[in-house]
Amino acid sequence: MNDEPNVTDHDKGEPEELHGPPQRPHRGIVARLRNYLLAGVIVTAPVSITFYVSWLFIDFVDRQVTPLIPAKWNPETYLPFGLPGLGLVIMVFVLIMIGALTAGFIGRFFVRTGEQLLAQMPVVRTIYSALKQVFETVFAEKSTAFREVVLIEYPRRGIWAIGFATGSTKGEVQHLVEDEVVNVFLPTTPNPTSGFLLFLPRQDVVFLNMTVEEGVKMVISAGVVTPPDTRPMAEQLKPRYALKKEKPEGPSKVD
Repeated sequence: MNDEPNVTDHDKGEPEELHGPPQRPHRGIVARLRNYLLAGVIVTAPVSITFYVSWLFIDFVDRQVTPLIPAKWNPETYLPFGLPGLGLVIMVFVLIMIGALTAGFIGRFFVRTGEQLLAQMPVVRTIYSALKQVFETVFAEKSTAFREVVLIEYPRRGIWAIGFATGSTKGEVQHLVEDEVVNVFLPTTPNPTSGFLLFLPRQDVVFLNMTVEEGVKMVISAGVVTPPDTRPMAEQLKPRYALKKEKPEGPSKVD
C-alpha cells in the first residue's frame, strides 16, 4: 500500500508564473482594429473634405451661371440628367474671352471708358481702385506678394509668429520711418484669411525657406503640420537668433 500523498505540480515547487492568469487576446484585437480605424480616417478624411469643398464650389458656380444660358443652347435641355461643372466650364471660357478682348485696342478703349465712368462715382471708385490694385499686385508675374514666409517676434520679444511678407513699405509710412520697413501680414489660426498688417524693420524680419503653401498649412493646423527644415545640417544645429535679455536697471548688489 502506498501511503505517499499525491504530489501536484504546484506542490513540486514550480514557479507560479508558468500558471499565471490566462491572456486576453481580445485586447490586442481591439487595439489593432482601433489603429486600423484611425488610419482609415487619416486617409479618407482629407480626400473626402477636399471633394466636398470642391463640389460645393462647383455647385455654387453652376447655380449662378447655368440659369443664364438660353434653353436652346443649354445641353441639359436635351439630356435626361444634369451636367455637373457646366457652369464652371462656361465661366472659365467667358473669362478667357474677356481677357482676349481686353488685350486688343478696342478692348482697352472700353476698359478705359468704364474706368472713367467708375471714377465719377464717390463710393464705387474707392472700392474699385483698391480691388484693382490688390489684384494687379497679387497676379503680377514678377510680384512677390504672399510669396515669402517670415518669422517675427510678436506680440513681444521672445515670442515668435509666422507671417507673410507682402512687399516693401512705400509712401508716407516709409518716409516717416528711418529704417527700411517691410509689410508683413500676420494671419490668425485656424482662419488665415483674417489677421493684422504690421510694418516691421527689415532687420527684425527673418525670411524662411518654407513655401507659402507650407506656411499656410502650418497656420491652419495650429502647428500640427510642420514642414521639414531643408537647410544643411550644420545650419540646423546652430541657432541664429536668441532672446536678448535686458539688464536690470539700477545698481547691482556687490558682496
